[in-house]
Amino acid sequence: MSRAPIGLFYGSSTCYTEIAGEKIRQQIGEDRVDIFNIAETPIVEAGFYDCVILGMPTWDYGELQEDWEEIWEEIDQVGWQDKKVAHYGLGDQVGYPEWFLDAMGYLHAKVLALGALPCGYWPVEGYEFEASKALINDNTQFVGLALDEENEFELTDERIRQWCAQITREFGL
Repeated sequence: MSRAPIGLFYGSSTCYTEIAGEKIRQQIGEDRVDIFNIAETPIVEAGFYDCVILGMPTWDYGELQEDWEEIWEEIDQVGWQDKKVAHYGLGDQVGYPEWFLDAMGYLHAKVLALGALPCGYWPVEGYEFEASKALINDNTQFVGLALDEENEFELTDERIRQWCAQITREFGL
């Protein structure tokens, strides 16, 4: 089986993270991104890719999406050392402003500790929230693309377009 240069792995309960993943794949190129739902494909498959995109929504009060929570320990078995990894996360800055994109922050911290090379940091300008575990660089950036389909769905396509151009460069593709 021939693989694309990028593996995109997402967990989605309400389909918004899946739709964002499909848009990312479409923007980068269907021949360049293999896309997987972690509820159906073991996360260890990420080990076959040098460049990986991980998508996760934050639920309720900063909680992991249930599919990610279910495989949380399996993430350790991937072999993240020197893999270029970018994240995208979905959250609700109005309904849950104190936990905006926390789950993306948890996942980033986990794979970074396992040796992943971070890509795709995203500026916080234009977002209004109180706190997030997904902040880095003196709280000037998110650890990945920040999407809010609940309150800013009209900005999603342009954010995805810009971020995909950025990570394609950072991945060296």
